This record gives sequence, structure tokens and C-alpha cells, in this order.
Amino acid sequence: MGRHRKTYQAIFKDPVSASIAWQDIEALLRSAGAEISEGEGSRVRIVLNGVRAVFHRPHPEKETRRGAVRSMRRFLNEAGVNYDDV
Repeated sequence: MGRHRKTYQAIFKDPVSASIAWQDIEALLRSAGAEISEGEGSRVRIVLNGVRAVFHRPHPEKETRRGAVRSMRRFLNEAGVNYDDV
């Protein structure tokens, strides 16, 4: 539980972090009840609380880029996920 909160805080931290591992974000999403499925190439489809999004897994690096972190912020907000949910 604490690990997911740490990831959640990192996503919403300013300035935007470029050192969040994608696998930590996926673990956070799963803990919040997201359905994650593979798309083509590095695409990942995510459905959480009826909100759908497509993200690209970073490769070959493990860290998520700042733009994707900003998009994840929006996605979590739209899906109604807050600090108490993780």
C-alpha cells in the first residue's frame, strides 16, 4: 500500500518527475482496479472507473517521460482516483 502511495505522490509532484518507473505506475493502476491490456507495439490500453486511455510503455528505458506523467495525472483525475484510493 505504501509503495503505491509513493508512486501516486511522485506522479503529482511538481516539477514533473522523469524518474518514475513505468512498472510502478502499472502496479498503482492495478491496485486502483484498472484493467490493463496490451495494444500493438508498446501501447497499453487502460480502463479505470469507465475512463479509457492508451499509453506507450517506455522502452528501452524503464522511466516514464514527463509528458506521459502529465497525461497520467489527467487520467487519474478523470477516473476519480485520489490519494485515499491507493
